Amino acid sequence: MRLLASLHRRLIFNSSRVHLDAVNQSFANGIPPGSLVLDAGAGGCMYKGLFRHARYESADFRQIDKEYGEITYVCDLRSLPVEDERFDYIVFNQTLEHLQQPAVVLHELSRILKVGGRILCTAPFYYEEHEQPYDFYRYTQFGHRFLFTDAGFEILSIEWMEGYCGTLAYQLDLAVRKLPISPNAYGGGVLGWLLTPGIIVAKILFILLAAALCRLDVRHKVVAGGHPKNYSVLARKTSKAA
Repeated sequence: MRLLASLHRRLIFNSSRVHLDAVNQSFANGIPPGSLVLDAGAGGCMYKGLFRHARYESADFRQIDKEYGEITYVCDLRSLPVEDERFDYIVFNQTLEHLQQPAVVLHELSRILKVGGRILCTAPFYYEEHEQPYDFYRYTQFGHRFLFTDAGFEILSIEWMEGYCGTLAYQLDLAVRKLPISPNAYGGGVLGWLLTPGIIVAKILFILLAAALCRLDVRHKVVAGGHPKNYSVLARKTSKAA
């Protein structure tokens, strides 16, 4: 099993992370110097460095057992302790799925964003449960459109964050990590013992194919069919939320 672990570690990387970095870099590049930016659900504040030319603040409830960055507002995103229309821009990465009341939070983000201000949101469409028990929803493009429009935003774009090759790479990587290799996991007996070597061979093939697909996904996003792993939403506040 050391061979599988070594191959996995050496060959597979997360192409979604490459696209996530690029989406945030593009958003940051469009922000004028001195603008006030809120990183909502900031976690480790991994994108703080992109906003060195702006004024950066962060918000998170800090309830997950993980490493956090320096959080400006430790609070529930349903009730941010700031005045109306404080921020020029908001980044909202990989947080929407963790909210029990996403519509309430989006109305609150609309409240604190200036009219004409922009928000970048990224959220998974296909991803395993994580940061339990704070993992509640997955969103289609139509779910995003409804929630943002209802909160007083104009959708500027809804895009696949990665292509279908990235989604396939993730699915194969998940199989490598989660498929058991014990004969008892397949009912034991002769069939269980016969299946186990096949599962091991399949995992090696999955690693090689996933490695090729994640590299292809970085080179070119295939969006003609299949589905993304994440959506990215760019929206502009058009009016004060009711």
